[in-house]
Amino acid sequence: MAVKSNLVTIKGIKDGLVFLLDDQCEFEELLEELRYKLEHTHQNILTGPIVHVDIKLGSREIGSRQKELLLDTLKQKGNLLIRSIEPPGPKSDPEKKKESIHTVTGMVRSGQVLHHDGNLLFLGDVNPGGTITCTGDIFVLGALRGIAHAGNEGNRNAIIVASYFSPTQLRISDVISRPPDEWEAREAGIEFAYLQEGTMQIDKMSNIGRLRREFNVFKGV
Repeated sequence: MAVKSNLVTIKGIKDGLVFLLDDQCEFEELLEELRYKLEHTHQNILTGPIVHVDIKLGSREIGSRQKELLLDTLKQKGNLLIRSIEPPGPKSDPEKKKESIHTVTGMVRSGQVLHHDGNLLFLGDVNPGGTITCTGDIFVLGALRGIAHAGNEGNRNAIIVASYFSPTQLRISDVISRPPDEWEAREAGIEFAYLQEGTMQIDKMSNIGRLRREFNVFKGV
């Protein structure tokens, strides 16, 4: 029999061995290669004094019967002492990734485009001719004087927040709003843009809790 692929990787560490097991192949195929490597390779390590072994499963979940078969296979080498079997790590949640906020700092100059899949917190100014696009929300901790396009894959619940609003264009999903002439005359303070019945609206940041019920609101004492 020849080893068909590297389904089992054995690495030496300071105080023992680590068995890295492929987490995508069939379990029987994994056991087959494990048996082969225990019999035909690493003989200088797998014979002699006691060696502590840590087993890493990757994202593979195994039942009690599979765990028993795995341990029985390893115990065929009498000098291997199983110290740990690492359980599969937590699976990434795509929805949680979308909800998280990615932070970038700098300046978006004329002709530059900053794009992010998800929600973006930008620490800096967006100059005229500069563009920020996101599949989620856009938060600009600075002056927004260029173009901001939130929810650019169709998310009409996305919002655009800026410390200072003076954009050349705002866009949420497929709704475009060209700003009025009085942008420069607006009161100072953080504001946000959102869609209400398909129309772009601008409001003070203090009122965002009415739109985003999932936000925690501080009410004082």
